[in-house]
Amino acid sequence: MMKASLTPGVRPAAVLLVTLALLALPRAARAHAYPDHADPRVGSTVRDSPPQVRIWFDGPLEPAFSSLAVHGPDGAAVDDGHGRVDPADPKLLEVDVPQLKPGTYRVTWSVVAKDGHRTSGDYTFTMR
Repeated sequence: MMKASLTPGVRPAAVLLVTLALLALPRAARAHAYPDHADPRVGSTVRDSPPQVRIWFDGPLEPAFSSLAVHGPDGAAVDDGHGRVDPADPKLLEVDVPQLKPGTYRVTWSVVAKDGHRTSGDYTFTMR
């Protein structure tokens, strides 16, 4: 049986290259900030009007480039217009809302992660 031979140093260099590439993958996978959970929850039906709509992300956000809005059943904005990243928790995006009436509300968000990547999305919840 014939064995393949490698030039001395080639195998360790290849192992090092593969290891470095694998170490870079988790960092690349976290390059964007994605929602972790929200209050009110995505798709939920709530009975009591929340004072705020809040979304927690899986990474810190750039406050100057992150926004959050809440639109009522008629499509008009119902939030106070001051969506913000919580200074005490850079992963939390929040906005104040008035007493909400029954109906389906659409929450839209756009954020920039600390590494500069932008993500955006939306979800709905229903007030009973």
